[in-house]
Amino acid sequence: MSAGRTVEAAGCVTWWGFGPARDLLSSDKTVRSDGELNVLLVGSGDPRHILKTITGLTHSDTLHVWVIENSMEVVARQLLLLYLSLLTPENISLHKKTEVFLEVFGNSEIRKETEETLKHAAAQLSLSITHTLESSDSHTHPCLDTSLLKFKERDELLRIFKLWERPPSVPASVCKVWDARVRQHLGTRYDSRQGGFDWDLSMKLHQRGCGVISKHQYVKWRESGVAFEMREGLYQTANQSLLSTRLFNHRGERVAVRGYWGDIVSSPYLSFGIETENKDLLNKQNNQHVKTAQDISEVNILALFECLATRGSSSLNEDAPNPSSSCCQSTDSLTTEEQTQNNPASSQTHTEAEQQTRALDLLNVSGVKVSFLSPDSLNKLPLKNKYRSLFNSIFCSASMVHQLDSSLREIAAPDAALVIELVKFLLDLSKEQVSGFADRVKEIAEESGFTATHDQSSDAYAEFTRKKD
Repeated sequence: MSAGRTVEAAGCVTWWGFGPARDLLSSDKTVRSDGELNVLLVGSGDPRHILKTITGLTHSDTLHVWVIENSMEVVARQLLLLYLSLLTPENISLHKKTEVFLEVFGNSEIRKETEETLKHAAAQLSLSITHTLESSDSHTHPCLDTSLLKFKERDELLRIFKLWERPPSVPASVCKVWDARVRQHLGTRYDSRQGGFDWDLSMKLHQRGCGVISKHQYVKWRESGVAFEMREGLYQTANQSLLSTRLFNHRGERVAVRGYWGDIVSSPYLSFGIETENKDLLNKQNNQHVKTAQDISEVNILALFECLATRGSSSLNEDAPNPSSSCCQSTDSLTTEEQTQNNPASSQTHTEAEQQTRALDLLNVSGVKVSFLSPDSLNKLPLKNKYRSLFNSIFCSASMVHQLDSSLREIAAPDAALVIELVKFLLDLSKEQVSGFADRVKEIAEESGFTATHDQSSDAYAEFTRKKD
């Protein structure tokens, strides 16, 4: 398989990771300090590691997650998925929230009801971003912090959210967009694609430990991009959060094409659906798994959301609003209130904005904060004192590993863990290429000041610890 076709299969946008969720602070080598625990995610693509790491926190732990993605479209989707994760039990049941999350996470087309939820989330996130742009003293939100992004990056987020909220009146057919990607990837094998899908599943994914992925669900996803169908209904509305813009050269000019440019082979089941702590879900009958990757994804996400609900609290109180406690409520609203009292002419406008901001009734997860950094910030972090020896754990995706260098050691805390995603689940790579990538990852990690741990618990990730000074 050519490298070009491999890239075409994985896509140029990482909408989900190529490995299961991990608690990035669970390593025996990770030193858990008495103060704040800091985790850096580089190119994770989705919030699986954030949610999983939160479940491993003790009551007294405080966690600060710092996120770097390679495009603002992925940042926008991360914010969306975190927003959905933080919806309160009073506004949506845990089971329904699980279903909505998985639909938005892994389906190219969603139900109309789910689209309405997505549009509402986009509107609220857009309002939140607008608030940080307009405020001269922009403080962070208690849980979701975009204040460290550049103004132009927040403007881009605003544009993306507005597009989700009000998609084109004549949107591109997701079915046609998906099919075009499949045709391009398979080439002359397109007419026999069913056999190709079956081969990828049985001879690749199943052989690599993903036996819970069912043939029916995997083939349905490969054909249409719909991975999770937990309720009967029409999955016919485009999932705007999975559409992005890609630039092509056409007759000497660069042309922007909006479409689906993510993974079309490995599947979104990898993030939440191939591992579980409940081993009963892995039982077999007649050598066939009783439960599927969709079932396991649903159970895992529900458990993660139950943990969030236990650790978090709904902070919106209509009788006595507390601006500092809402998960997406800006802490500078008190300052804004003082300013509006001194400026009656703008009082009504500010009051309306405050009321809308207070409407963001999300869980305030105690001791947890997620900050988003600029896509080009990784190599600039060592230049700022606040990041030196800060991170207790660092995760890097396979697509971003080329950005690691010796400066990584400067931002890693003593005994910090480094977890790098491998390419085990990139199906179009040969065994030699997978092995060669793992060797190269080890070289990069050692050059960056880390050494491999002896107890590698997974072949989907490579684990390292910071070398002693």
